[in-house]
Amino acid sequence: MMQHKKIKATVLIFTVAFFINACSQVSLKDNKNKSMESSTSKTNQQTDTATLGAGCFWCVEAIFQKIKGVIKVESGYSGGTIKNPTYKEVCTGLTGHAEVCQITYNTSEISFDELLEVFWKTHDPTTINRQGYDSGTQYRSAIFYHSLQQKQMAQKYKDELNKNNTFDNPVVTEISPFINFYKAEDYHQNYYNQNGNENYCRLVIKPKLEKFEKIFGNKLSKENPANTLNK
Repeated sequence: MMQHKKIKATVLIFTVAFFINACSQVSLKDNKNKSMESSTSKTNQQTDTATLGAGCFWCVEAIFQKIKGVIKVESGYSGGTIKNPTYKEVCTGLTGHAEVCQITYNTSEISFDELLEVFWKTHDPTTINRQGYDSGTQYRSAIFYHSLQQKQMAQKYKDELNKNNTFDNPVVTEISPFINFYKAEDYHQNYYNQNGNENYCRLVIKPKLEKFEKIFGNKLSKENPANTLNK
């Protein structure tokens, strides 16, 4: 009798162990499938890059960080002849670089044409080497295109602005091929979000942001992921 009970107990233990193992395998398989789905979703995300100069890159960065579909914004230097320039070197005006923001964006959420609209409506593209009190070749209005399509879209948009006399003076924005981008020093990254109480941020950047938010309220990102990527 005792032996019979032992056999039944052994069978029960093996049965329970079998079901526990089977459930574990199913759980692992589900987690693996979810992980693969998440990975596939990220892989399928179509991204592109825009490199834009519109005066001080602190201002440009603060604006484009707020746009829905923008994944990453980095401040840096483009359009010059010296490799790995420092901020101090760029400020001399001798390197040929412009202060720019390199913008990575999700093309399924926002287009290059929409980025151009924000670009031209949030700075003065009619002044040569100047934005407000910031003057010098590093503050020039510039689009460094990454493809023939970007070039054509930028040129068409610029021509239409001038044809329609959108501004009091002609648009002088430089449209040049992208050659290089040198990321600016760490203290320039995510500048407004980390230094919002400084005078330049309060007096120059904040009014631009307020204007941007009034005009482009439908393009604002709720999560604003670009803000956290550069901290």
